[in-house]
Amino acid sequence: MDTENGQNISAPEASCDSFSPSLHQKGLIPAMYSVIFVLGFLGNVLVVCVLCQRSCRQTVANTYLVNLAMSDLLFLSSLPFWAVYYSLDYTWVFGWVMCKACGALMSLNVYASIFFITCMSVDRYRAIVHPFRSQCNRSVCRARVVSAVIWVIAAISTVPNVYFRQLHPLASLNVTGCVFVYPSAHWYPAQALAKNTLGFLLPFTVIVTCYYRIGHHLLLTPTIEQGPEHLDRVLRMVVAVVLAFFLCWFPFHVLTFLSALMSLGIHMPCWLEKAVELLMSFSLCLGFSNSAINPFLYCFVGNHFREQLWRLYREKAPRLSQKRDSISTRLSSFSRKLSDLRDPGTPDTPTLRSASQSR
Repeated sequence: MDTENGQNISAPEASCDSFSPSLHQKGLIPAMYSVIFVLGFLGNVLVVCVLCQRSCRQTVANTYLVNLAMSDLLFLSSLPFWAVYYSLDYTWVFGWVMCKACGALMSLNVYASIFFITCMSVDRYRAIVHPFRSQCNRSVCRARVVSAVIWVIAAISTVPNVYFRQLHPLASLNVTGCVFVYPSAHWYPAQALAKNTLGFLLPFTVIVTCYYRIGHHLLLTPTIEQGPEHLDRVLRMVVAVVLAFFLCWFPFHVLTFLSALMSLGIHMPCWLEKAVELLMSFSLCLGFSNSAINPFLYCFVGNHFREQLWRLYREKAPRLSQKRDSISTRLSSFSRKLSDLRDPGTPDTPTLRSASQSR
């Protein structure tokens, strides 16, 4: 059973004839990973560069955004290794250390990114629905402490994933893969159900609750400053946040839940077992795409980030223009020196030629 870029060794075999999905995964999955890596890496690097500028105002929201971008960047740095892994038909060629490191980064992002999104949702709820009450509690210092706690919790949640991930020969594929090797069959369903609960169900419940109350509050009490255009923009952001989170991670967690039930010996139709095996890798791609969507959803859609990006461009553009002018001046000076060196020898050629002809 394919799960999280590797087979679960301890899970029981499927009751129906299994098939190898590597034929379509070998080309399609690496291509999808490459697109996610390029878009996500560029977007998140730009987010970190803009929000970490001295001119950028340090806020609670920006603190969570930077940590979210850093979590996505850490995970995206491992994505090229998984792309090669799929392209080589589950052959891991990067060694035992990189197997555990890439697995750790993937698991860390699954928890950290969702926790930071949840914190951003709670912060927005408090700032919009309870603005006066939250003023005394919302501070950048407290947001940094919460972010540190989230990193610790995500790291602890990743420990079982790192411990059980090993280099193991896959006899059915005749390769050595980076897979989970559990001591007993009960470990996999326990870890899968914990991931469903801690990594999706609870955060999604909090996010939906926060944004439902935000939307309800804005519809009932629109202020003068929050006109119709502002209200529509906030509500669109609310819908986009909930839908992006749900659409990216819901399929993966449903398939993980079904896989856990099958590992417990619960009978499933043959077509469902094959569907889970086939769609697991694609559901991972969909979940990973959230790392590329996050910077566009939380930053580029927001007016504040666009203003900060434009301010950064206006600060850097004159310096880049001066450097460009300096380089062009040096190039023109160098070309003039070359022409000056070339010009004195030009009239000597016919003189030497006439002298040789006179001889």
